[in-house]
Amino acid sequence: MSAYLALKWLHVLGATVLFGTGLGTAFHFWLAHRTGKAALVAAAARSTVIADFAFTLPAAILQPLTGWALARTAGYPLDAPWILASFALYLLAGACWIPVVVLQLRMRDLAHRCAVDGTTLGPEYHKLARIWFVLGWPAFAALVIVIGLMVARPA
Repeated sequence: MSAYLALKWLHVLGATVLFGTGLGTAFHFWLAHRTGKAALVAAAARSTVIADFAFTLPAAILQPLTGWALARTAGYPLDAPWILASFALYLLAGACWIPVVVLQLRMRDLAHRCAVDGTTLGPEYHKLARIWFVLGWPAFAALVIVIGLMVARPA
């Protein structure tokens, strides 16, 4: 396998893991949140946080590295508008994702405490959940556009 094909394979795999894990865990956590059951929310938050650190974070690190190497190997100029736009959108997604992870940690802890105490999820949890939900949309949209740019590579 050529270096180009190996890099392309790693880049596509990384994009798949990043996008798929992000979408899957967000959906899983959101469904648990909608039940309002603290124990279920705490369990979903735990698995979401684990998946973010085990899969999403490594893929998020891999993507710009393989993208840079792939562009260099293929001879694409790094200042091509589609590459610059992809990079800016990737930074936007990351700027949303980092606070989302912090929110998930706090939401996990709050839900766990409510489950142990036998209380309902309180206003602090619901405020964090709203922010978490809102931040997910620009991150999702940015990654969809980045994937579109990677496929189309417009001039």
